[in-house]
Amino acid sequence: MGRYARKVSTGPAFKRLPRAVREQQMLDSAVQVFSRRGYHGASMDEIAEVAGISKPMVYAYLGHKEDLFVACLHREGTRMMEAIAGAAAPDLPADERLWRGLRAFFGFVGAHRDGWAVLYRQARGEQRFARELSVMRARLVEVVSGMLDHALRAEGREAAETELEVVAYALVGATESLADWLADRPEADPEKTATRMMNAAWLGAGQLLSGATWHPPTV
Repeated sequence: MGRYARKVSTGPAFKRLPRAVREQQMLDSAVQVFSRRGYHGASMDEIAEVAGISKPMVYAYLGHKEDLFVACLHREGTRMMEAIAGAAAPDLPADERLWRGLRAFFGFVGAHRDGWAVLYRQARGEQRFARELSVMRARLVEVVSGMLDHALRAEGREAAETELEVVAYALVGATESLADWLADRPEADPEKTATRMMNAAWLGAGQLLSGATWHPPTV
């Protein structure tokens, strides 16, 4: 070949993708690495390698590691809330609405175990992300509280806002704990897990909604 022959590159060829698509690829890779390594153990080098891009591109698109972790939190939290909201239509009976919301929630955890690890485990252990996690939990509590209020009003009764909030926090806390159990067991069925939670939640909530209460014994 002549001295001016064109050189053929043997390096990796990156396909040019729209920014939104590339960002989602980066977030997918970041969630995978954060869930496996933890926030402190994860490196931007590994995230870039898993994503198949350069580290400077990760910084250019999503900022430093803390910014990237927050972006992962927001995306996974939004996906989860959208799944629940899409399943729990407001015109359904109260029990079916809660059941469908639980099924969507546990379905999300079963399909996105890495995402749940980032949302629940990694973020919970880092004080700097406490606010983001608190906001997401408050949104869940608000949804559950609204479901309980709807059920009461359908029965022609009302409850104090504080009472609804306390029950909603208890249900959300129990649901999060059971989701953590599910995330560790790939063989567990998300729908069966939702049924178990529904039995525990609705039978107890059903008694509360009917006006039954427990009182400490008098000494």
